[in-house]
Amino acid sequence: MALAALPGAFVAAGAAKSSGQPSVVRVSVTSQAYDFRRPWTKKAPYSMRALGAVLPNKRVLVTAEFVANRTYLELEKPESGDKTAARVECVDYQANLALLKASDEKFLAEFKPLELTSASGGDHLTVLQLEPNGAPVTTEGVMTTVAVTRMPNDDLALLTYRVTVALQFYDASITMPVLKNRKLVGMMVRYDRRTQNADVIPAPVIEHFLKAAAKPPYRGFPRAGFSASATRDPQLRRYARLNPEPPAGVYITDVVKNSPADEAGLKVGDVLAAIDNHIVDQDGNYSDPTYGRIPFSHLLSTRHYDGDTVKFKILRLGQLDTLNVTLRQRSAEASVIAPYSFDTPPRYHVLGGLVFLELSRQYLREWGDDWVHKAPRRFVYYDRYQTELFPGQDRKIVILSEVLASPCTIGYEELQGQIVTRINGMAIQSLAGLAAAVQKPLAGFHKIEFQDEPREIHLDAKDVVAKEAWLMKSYGLPALKR
Repeated sequence: MALAALPGAFVAAGAAKSSGQPSVVRVSVTSQAYDFRRPWTKKAPYSMRALGAVLPNKRVLVTAEFVANRTYLELEKPESGDKTAARVECVDYQANLALLKASDEKFLAEFKPLELTSASGGDHLTVLQLEPNGAPVTTEGVMTTVAVTRMPNDDLALLTYRVTVALQFYDASITMPVLKNRKLVGMMVRYDRRTQNADVIPAPVIEHFLKAAAKPPYRGFPRAGFSASATRDPQLRRYARLNPEPPAGVYITDVVKNSPADEAGLKVGDVLAAIDNHIVDQDGNYSDPTYGRIPFSHLLSTRHYDGDTVKFKILRLGQLDTLNVTLRQRSAEASVIAPYSFDTPPRYHVLGGLVFLELSRQYLREWGDDWVHKAPRRFVYYDRYQTELFPGQDRKIVILSEVLASPCTIGYEELQGQIVTRINGMAIQSLAGLAAAVQKPLAGFHKIEFQDEPREIHLDAKDVVAKEAWLMKSYGLPALKR
């Protein structure tokens, strides 16, 4: 289900007002994102408002997507309207959480910090908001579902609460605190007006984030680095030499090269039967004491931290074995195709009008919310199956994004979306490699080779140098490379 972003304060019908200083502050941000199709430019700036939860040590919790590409950040007291600048102390775009600190150390002195608490199915929860005059407003909802879902910026799967709540008015916020008995259950991040369902980043995920943030350098949510499938198929169970009756564990279908699972010795064809003392069933679930049967990935990503060692009990050719897997975080930069890129300008290289980039999901998102269907199909395919592209190699996919019309590129103006394989005889595995390759033209020409037609094009190396100033002036380029 596609959930629309929540915009700001509202007054819900039948909402109950509370008294006293609320444990939330208004947070305003001005942001300006980079244009990944023309990476030397930025898009138009925009402003948003949200509600941040005040936590111990005078910190404010919001979502990471709210502060992405920020240029200015400000906190505002709900009742008095007093304001102060703020900065991001820690941000995790994989988990969609950020921790803010006020520039004025005394600004949050009168606020009572919110404590964290968990929730379970059927619990009555409260969405906390503010009227325009700063008065707190609450809207009651019911927690209906607990799931482990992929986060919007990454393939990392984390615990998510789903709450049914009848929000009726809202304007400019994308995050709101959700409470249970005046304690913080989570941060609401998505709302579907049609179904009245909201997605909430829950307390266990927030607690993990806060503990990791308290021990810099920040190391976020760990992974093991493998994929698995259910073992419901009786023929697969016989092939894997499993007992005919569940629980049976899950069948390992892929192990990422050089990942924690690979280093521990996990292999395709193994059956993961248990993690520590938690039995994994044929659907990949385990019995959680709080949430019941949920996917085992919660054990790895949220119940453990970077550097923790867990015991995998596996069946290999019918024989029981134990592997010690030391979990670790995987950064966005470690991916062949980076799943996100915020706060830092994208890299690029312009050669005579040819614009080269490293393929990233941020680039694919330039095709809009439906980029999976509208972006170039093979790029989407590479993004989806990138762990299979270059096992064990530290490399990227360099593309010709577009061609700026210039005296050097006559006849090539329509080229775009080409994967670069070689330049001047050198294999291209990163933008840095491209920068090195263009320093060595062949017989006075740059020979650029592509994966598809046209297989190769040529630029006069002297003309490229002679037209650099013209190119920068004509297209307003601050530089020809970053």
